[in-house]
Formats: sequence, structure tokens, C-alpha cells
Amino acid sequence: MFRYIPATLELQERKWQKTVDAHPGDARWDNWRTEYRQYYASGMARHFVVVDDDDPVGEGTLLFSPDCNALEGRSELAQIGKIANINGLRIEKQYEGQGHISKLVKAMEEYATQQGYKLMTIGVTNTHTRTKAIYNHLGYTQLVLAVPEDDIIVEYYGKKLG
Repeated sequence: MFRYIPATLELQERKWQKTVDAHPGDARWDNWRTEYRQYYASGMARHFVVVDDDDPVGEGTLLFSPDCNALEGRSELAQIGKIANINGLRIEKQYEGQGHISKLVKAMEEYATQQGYKLMTIGVTNTHTRTKAIYNHLGYTQLVLAVPEDDIIVEYYGKKLG
């Protein structure tokens, strides 16, 4: 039985450990785990997981503040109480293509709506046309921003909530 839920601290830690373990020798993942722990503790972010029975197999984070490094101060992508940004959507390989990310995004939207957010944003590189089509299908059709990041263009799309 799959669940799409805000992560408890225990589920959050288990999922992060699995993610770090999946990238041996790449210290960036452990650094990101430390960074995001700080965001969760400060209320600048909320972690969500896809859970298969009791096993966290997918994840995503809602960023609420432009002070999160991933947003680089871009207040058009996140503002506490107004705009939330979906970041770090991942699902383990064996669960890809089964609709879990779409259901996780819906759970994140419901949470943000309950918290009073009016707009959600999500980023996709302009080369990932399949992912962009999925996001567009989910209602992320309003181009908010397009910026070069690491030699590619990242397009950020918005969806009005409520």
C-alpha cells in the first residue's frame, strides 16, 4: 500500500540515508542532507515521501523561502505564506513510470493549499521534454522564470492553488 505524505523525522532520515547511500563517493548528497535538515528545522521547507508499506521509496521537498540555496534568492519562486517551490522530486528506479511522483505532487499541493499558499512553482531543464510534459499535464503551465544554471536553461513553471 503506497502513501504520499509529509515525512516524519524518522522517515525523512531513512529516505535521506538511502539517497546518500545510492551515491557513494559523492559528498554533495551528504552536504545537501545537512543543508535540508536546517531548512526543515527552520520551517523554510517540508519534506514529503512516497512510502511503500513502511519503506520510503520516493521524495520531494517544498521550499517556502527564497533563502534556500536551491532558489538563489528568487522570491518569484518561493515566498513564505504565498509561493511554495517543489524541489528534489525523486523515485527509486523500480517505481518509475507508475504515477507515484504525480500523486506525491498532488499531496504536496494539498498541503500547501491547507497552509494558505496560492501558487506552486517547479523547475525543469529545457532538455527534459518528457518531465516538462508531465509537469504541464499536472497544471504547471505558467512560465515564471527561465535561467541558465550549470550550462543549461532551467524553466520554472507555476500553478495557481485553490
